[in-house]
Amino acid sequence: MEKHDIEWKTLPDNPGVYIFRGARRAILYVGKATSLRERVRSYFSNDLIEARGPRMVKAITDAKSLELIETDSVLEALILEANLIKRYQPWGNVRDKDDKSYNYAAITDEAYPRVLLVRGRELERNAAAFSIKHLFGPFPQGGALKEALRIIRKIFPYFDTKRPVEEMQKAGRLSFNQEIGIYPGVPGSLPEKSEYRRTIRHIVLFFQGKKKVLLSELERQMKKAAKAEEFERAGELKRQIFALTHIHDVSLIQEELREPGGGKSMRIEAYDVAHISGSEAVGVMTVIEGGEPQKSDYRKFKLTKDVNNDVLGLKEVLLRRLGHPEWPLPRLIVVDGGKAQVNAAKSVLFENGYGIPIVGVVKDEHHRPKELIGDEKLRKEHEVAIVRANAEAHRFALSYHQKRRRIH
Repeated sequence: MEKHDIEWKTLPDNPGVYIFRGARRAILYVGKATSLRERVRSYFSNDLIEARGPRMVKAITDAKSLELIETDSVLEALILEANLIKRYQPWGNVRDKDDKSYNYAAITDEAYPRVLLVRGRELERNAAAFSIKHLFGPFPQGGALKEALRIIRKIFPYFDTKRPVEEMQKAGRLSFNQEIGIYPGVPGSLPEKSEYRRTIRHIVLFFQGKKKVLLSELERQMKKAAKAEEFERAGELKRQIFALTHIHDVSLIQEELREPGGGKSMRIEAYDVAHISGSEAVGVMTVIEGGEPQKSDYRKFKLTKDVNNDVLGLKEVLLRRLGHPEWPLPRLIVVDGGKAQVNAAKSVLFENGYGIPIVGVVKDEHHRPKELIGDEKLRKEHEVAIVRANAEAHRFALSYHQKRRRIH
């Protein structure tokens, strides 16, 4: 698909989902957007290969048509995107049907169901620890799902305790969150099971994309409560109806701006490796965005073999990182070291079709930053963030390495 194939004047400046379709209308890629117009425009910019990588470029090149579905909010776009990815498994979204790095919203099958954010690999490794009744996803960005759950919780308070709710209640671990309205029920006691299960049903309907059904159900319950002169209950239902029809998802809009093509936020990824004479070799990735650490995006890599070579270790970490197209790509990569590390990173990126700029942080004998090498413009504009990202990577790598040594 080329830029001139798009009818730009018809693109809405509203949230929604966009679908790139290939031959025979096969779905190649599904994405969500705060503004469909701006997000689609980002796919036809000159720096697409740097911002998105070769996989996305191929999906757009092979596309024959573009389909847009408008939604009332970014939150609903996020949920629709996940439902479509799960249903169609688009080539551009997932590497395979069992990609375990994605995030899911899980609802447990218990007397008091919990709503949890879990990773696919967590479900696989600890299957016995989860009794799941409903599973929604995959959600490519964990940060967006976390914000979505916070928004939903304001409308329908739910439990997300690490252990079964009854255990937490006996231990006196629920009262504070009940007092501030995060958890349902009166402090010191649990809500009625039937009432709480009704709340869970509402959450399920919302995640299924059945907002109209949910609103109709809430309106029926509100009228029934008013008729029975249960005015407090009717007032709460009215509040929920209003909240659903006026969703405030500013936090999700901010998450959208963090994604490549979604805005001008600068995502910097920093890498470092740690070992002692090649033993217990590990690597890490840290992320600085808007000048602030994004710790939920940090990643650890246990190297496949012990190597007494930082350059080889760095290459392995970068290759494994590039194997995760569902992670947002950075605008700048920072490596700990000089020309050898910078050139190694460049070769890995070039061989895999990426043109992301790289900056190296050269240290003195006390391991303090002495010089920045690489892209001159970016290192001058983002010097503070680069140094901070590098310091975070070094700290995180040492912490992980020390933990591995204690285990063994």
